[in-house]
Amino acid sequence: MVNSSEQFKQFIELKDIIVKNDGRIILDIPHAIIPADRICACIGPNGAGKTTFLKLVDGLIKPNSGTVTHSNRAIKSSLVLHHTPMIKASARANIAMVTDSDPSIHSSAIDVVMEQIGLSHLANSPAHKLSAGERQKLCLGRAILQKPNLVLLDEPTANLDPNTTEQVEEIIRQFKLEGSDVIFTSHQLAQVQRLAEYIVFIDQGQIKEKGPVGPFFTNPQTQAAKRYLHQELLAD
Repeated sequence: MVNSSEQFKQFIELKDIIVKNDGRIILDIPHAIIPADRICACIGPNGAGKTTFLKLVDGLIKPNSGTVTHSNRAIKSSLVLHHTPMIKASARANIAMVTDSDPSIHSSAIDVVMEQIGLSHLANSPAHKLSAGERQKLCLGRAILQKPNLVLLDEPTANLDPNTTEQVEEIIRQFKLEGSDVIFTSHQLAQVQRLAEYIVFIDQGQIKEKGPVGPFFTNPQTQAAKRYLHQELLAD
């Protein structure tokens, strides 16, 4: 792994991380410092461990060994997974589920967020009948209401049309403007270049390379990253 000596105002530090599933090692990270003060993209091949990485940073899963620490002890994260089920209720009722964990969220705030994500006109529509993009916006709306320091997004625009992708990307930018830092996974390299300031490249459960977006794309330092970029750019 390269670029291990960077300094960040806020960061996540991983030490001696091992995450296993059914005896198979999913993540193996001896030491890494990940910035939590900018939009960061986590990229890599399918099955590399990216979703597990997000769950680990969120605290949704615990490592078999090792520690994850945040420079900001008061960190509050919100994880939006690629497939988030909807209850059979209205769109507004689905987004209002966040009040179960935070009763201080007022009804007026829910209405403001419904407007912000462009779904006010569908507030009373059954959530499970919404399009994939509309359901994704609902999930992002829940995250907005939680006012997290750190937003973790797993493939936030997978299988969405270009127009909806653009709308979701704008919501992601708004997180940053409103003071929330973002780590997202994506296979869309053009999207990564549009949104991210920093790259974490994971391959076979290991962080093989990390650093600013520009140098990563123009001059990757590892063979694994060079191979991945070549394959993905050909696929595009």
